[in-house]
Amino acid sequence: MHGTCNDYVFVDCSTQTVDDPATVARVVSDRHTGIGADGLILIRPTDRAAVRMEMYNADGSRAQMCGNGIRCVAKYAYDHGLTTEPIIPIDTDDGIKVARCTLLAGKVDTVRIDMGSPRFAPADVPVIARDEVIDAPIDINGRTLHMTCVSMGNPHAVVFVNSLDDISLADDGSAMERHSMFPERVNTHFVKIEARDRVTVLTWERGSGRTQACGTGVSAVCAVGVRTDRTDRRIIACVEGGELELLYSEDNQISMTGPAVEVFSGEWPD
Repeated sequence: MHGTCNDYVFVDCSTQTVDDPATVARVVSDRHTGIGADGLILIRPTDRAAVRMEMYNADGSRAQMCGNGIRCVAKYAYDHGLTTEPIIPIDTDDGIKVARCTLLAGKVDTVRIDMGSPRFAPADVPVIARDEVIDAPIDINGRTLHMTCVSMGNPHAVVFVNSLDDISLADDGSAMERHSMFPERVNTHFVKIEARDRVTVLTWERGSGRTQACGTGVSAVCAVGVRTDRTDRRIIACVEGGELELLYSEDNQISMTGPAVEVFSGEWPD
């Protein structure tokens, strides 16, 4: 399944068992010898919500939250009968998120996710800094960029640039990911402001590299845009895989709306 081309392999753990998900994530995510994905997501039963999402990056590392992946979890849960309600609470490592599904011909077409509140405190990101990191300089590959750090359940660095053509995503993104300021690595988003209500975003995700979209990432971009007065509270984020709609409410909550698509299903040999 994919959300704006941010694709994952999903396993329904109400009927399947995955004994070593980190290893399985690495194997199935390989685009040459595996299925090909940005990672692995397990859909588990839980007493806390309709279902639980457990996510692993392509390198096998665990991630707390995935905005595109959780939309697909909601679609799977409804379309495959794990729930009969189009408003679906989903348990994650970053708490319970609520998915509100829009149906088309009886199946989930788009999903709005309550992404929660952005957290700028250094310990929450985490980033090694005394104070909140807002438009702070960082030296990357011989030049100085300015970043703002925020958590949307996982760590993000948002870098506004005048031109995305000046960014080498593989070089700059990987250097940011493993910079010594980030003890748990970081997802980096290079952003060009098109208008107060529209931005273009390139993403480098920790553990997966370049991805076509990042739901928590564009939520972070929305939060930072408002915090630094670059954007309005409602924006369209243009990512490589399509467009996502973000709304940052006055009560400090971010919601994200976008598509969820099931591509195919199959069996993976033991």
